[in-house]
Amino acid sequence: MFETIELNESGARATITLNRPDRLNAFNKTMHREFQQALETVANNDSLRVLVITGAGRGFCAGQDLGERQPREGSKPDLGETLENGYNKSLRLLHTLKIPVVAAVNGVAAGAGAGIALNCDLVLAKKSARFIQAFSNIGLIPDSGMTWHLPRLIGSARARAITLLGTPVDAETAENWGMIYRSVADENFAEDLESLVENLAARPTIALGLIKDAMQKSWANTLDQQLDLERDYQRIAGLTRDFAEGVTAFSEKRPPVFEGR
Repeated sequence: MFETIELNESGARATITLNRPDRLNAFNKTMHREFQQALETVANNDSLRVLVITGAGRGFCAGQDLGERQPREGSKPDLGETLENGYNKSLRLLHTLKIPVVAAVNGVAAGAGAGIALNCDLVLAKKSARFIQAFSNIGLIPDSGMTWHLPRLIGSARARAITLLGTPVDAETAENWGMIYRSVADENFAEDLESLVENLAARPTIALGLIKDAMQKSWANTLDQQLDLERDYQRIAGLTRDFAEGVTAFSEKRPPVFEGR
């Protein structure tokens, strides 16, 4: 079905694997289109309760394949069009998903590849992974939401430093700075990822989606607006079967069995 990615749906989980390992999973036009198609497929599958995004081979994603952006005599590239119909469209689709999204960063995440990871809800990375924003090295600015995410995640001073200087950030530093959720030893990566995905897939999916949306909207809301939003979302959550199950399980002193409904 796809040439540049793999989409696997199994039970309550889906996995999108960026699959151009010979190019460190860098995006070309085909991958942009197929990644968006995969996200739309996931969005339309109501049985899914968690999505994992990872990379094939030794890297997560090296960002844009610059081989498609070589300057040609007499023509100038429109990189804004690449963003609008490529990464920006993909990230907007990603943020419409009501299920938790885990970035499983198995190697280097550079440029827009790091942007894709940091637009996910949780980032689990191998200790050997690195996050690189080297746009300034080729005369460009960070994109894929990185000028928005980085100052909020790690503070303005660090965000300016790693983007102006193009300084790589190792996974352990990224965790310590609050850029990512967690870094783990390479040999434990698969096991820790499986544990995290199983945990998320077993949790109350509607509530998780509401949490995601509430936190996203909090950046633009006043406290009063956020209190109103929490009221409205709590009303929705309180009508779910999972809330009823959670309260019943608590009173019966047993683990809840959530169905995502």
